[in-house]
Amino acid sequence: MWISSVYNIDWPSDSGLSASAQQDEFRSWLDLAEANNMNAVVVQVRPTADAFWPSSYEPWSQWLTGTQGQHPGYDPLEFMVEEAHERDIEFHAWFNPYRVATHTNRNALHSSHPVRQNPGWAFEYNGQLYYNPGIPDVREFVIDAMMDAVTSYDVDGVHFDDYFYPYPSSGESIPDQATYDQYGSGFSNIHDWRRDNVNQLVEGMGDAISSAKPHVKFGISPFGIWRNSSTDPAGSDTNGLQSYDAIYADSRRWVQEGWVDYINPQIYWEIGHSAADYSTLVPWWSDVVSGTDVHLYVGQAAYKIGDGGAWNDSGELSDHLYLNRDHPEVQGDVYFSAKDVRSDPLGAIGRLTGDHYGHPAIIPPMPHLGGSTPSSPVISHARHTGSSVSLTIQGNASSYAIYRFDATGSNDPCDFEDATHLVGTARGDGSVATFTDSSAGDGTYTYYATALSRNHLESSPSDPVEVEPGSGSWSTTIDATTPGGFTASDNWGTSSWSSERYGDEYRFAEPESVSDAAWFSADVPATGNYRVEVWYPSNADYNSATPYVIATTNGNEVVEVDQRSNGGQWVDLGTFTLSGGDGNVVGVSRWTATSGLVIADAVRLTLQ
Repeated sequence: MWISSVYNIDWPSDSGLSASAQQDEFRSWLDLAEANNMNAVVVQVRPTADAFWPSSYEPWSQWLTGTQGQHPGYDPLEFMVEEAHERDIEFHAWFNPYRVATHTNRNALHSSHPVRQNPGWAFEYNGQLYYNPGIPDVREFVIDAMMDAVTSYDVDGVHFDDYFYPYPSSGESIPDQATYDQYGSGFSNIHDWRRDNVNQLVEGMGDAISSAKPHVKFGISPFGIWRNSSTDPAGSDTNGLQSYDAIYADSRRWVQEGWVDYINPQIYWEIGHSAADYSTLVPWWSDVVSGTDVHLYVGQAAYKIGDGGAWNDSGELSDHLYLNRDHPEVQGDVYFSAKDVRSDPLGAIGRLTGDHYGHPAIIPPMPHLGGSTPSSPVISHARHTGSSVSLTIQGNASSYAIYRFDATGSNDPCDFEDATHLVGTARGDGSVATFTDSSAGDGTYTYYATALSRNHLESSPSDPVEVEPGSGSWSTTIDATTPGGFTASDNWGTSSWSSERYGDEYRFAEPESVSDAAWFSADVPATGNYRVEVWYPSNADYNSATPYVIATTNGNEVVEVDQRSNGGQWVDLGTFTLSGGDGNVVGVSRWTATSGLVIADAVRLTLQ
């Protein structure tokens, strides 16, 4: 979903709002995205060569306060990124590279504005001011100004829209002949030179991003028609404005060269349009990205709903997505703009969500951006209260996907590709994440979590956690890799040999008459009765009487377990009264007269 700031289209809705009012408004846009199961927002943070962050290159944006250069009282970009990430929504920072002002009054710009300092950097065209793309110093400056935000903030993506050279105005020429005369040697005409200027910006920005932050995606949302086939055999069977010729945007080449990570063409026409048929352009763009690493996301015209013709059909947008399903190259859609998604004319957005967005979705991975697939996480806590289940997930990933199954769970990998089992995602802090499944009813469920890298490479599922109904029930799982939840001396070895292990690894030790237990600790919510279960890999050579020590309110109790059998599953030790608070709860002792390794792998506590 695009959130546009120029002219205060979406956010802020007015340039005179207080900082707190602006923040409340932005949260409401994230509420809207969540309600429609949208997983990314594209927010305009540099609309007119002014900034939504404290930039050392350009002044504060006029669209924040009404006065260019005036501090809004907080850091909007920092705030927005943090708020989006709290909901595990990707934040793509949307920049307009060359538009300086929606007027031509240079004196109205802040005194520190680069165009006031370098008047020759800009030209006037059709009532607006633009940086001149043909000046090398301008291109370098514009890239640096945008990279200031990329390097300073935890953005997930960088986004350009369709504005490069201005759209043509009848009877008016772009005033850059002198610039061409100065810098255009090697080009036979001004048009090829202008296209090269835009290409240099796109390639240069892509290089700068990948050098500074390789995980940050770079995408562009060009005009929906590259060229018509009547002009170029490689073009689409359309008859409309050609971005290649009219605004010097060679969007097809950007994909072919791999300068962008995603292309988001604005296919703002209906199915059956006489000059630019949606059902013609989607296959054409699909062919363009086919065989490349570039993702195709379609720009959708939510603003046209109710405008007449096919757009008076509340199912038009939904039909677009049904058509997209026939083209696997299409990996997502973006809607312009947020206010139209919220107003939901004709109920079209509600229908769209009902038809296509009934479940959350994981953002498609981009392996070409690097990174490795994370290790499987551990669901360490589960609490079933009324109609919701709260989970705590431990791991080292950027975020996590949570899957829910009825009762017994699943061992079929295909089930984890079925969106009906995905109940949501949660952002991690590098060690832990929390998630509340508010859609759970009063039933018994089995949950799994997968870890997602910054570029959404997905791990194999965690071990299952079964959650039973009952108001206030609480459960936690601690394994040998749980941060702060397991301690053992150097006498305990580490192994991942057995496929029956819980999580990535388990610990083992030789039996000996010494006080050298491996301890599992937990923050028990209150003194009460808890079922204690243990998990271990079994082997014929393991110990037949491994002592498990349970720290109860009446002192330590010992339960011996034959670890030669019943491995790879939860084994019930019984119900014990445990003290509330954080501390050691279950230990695995080496003090046994029987031979064979003793194993410490995982423990599960469940309030009874």
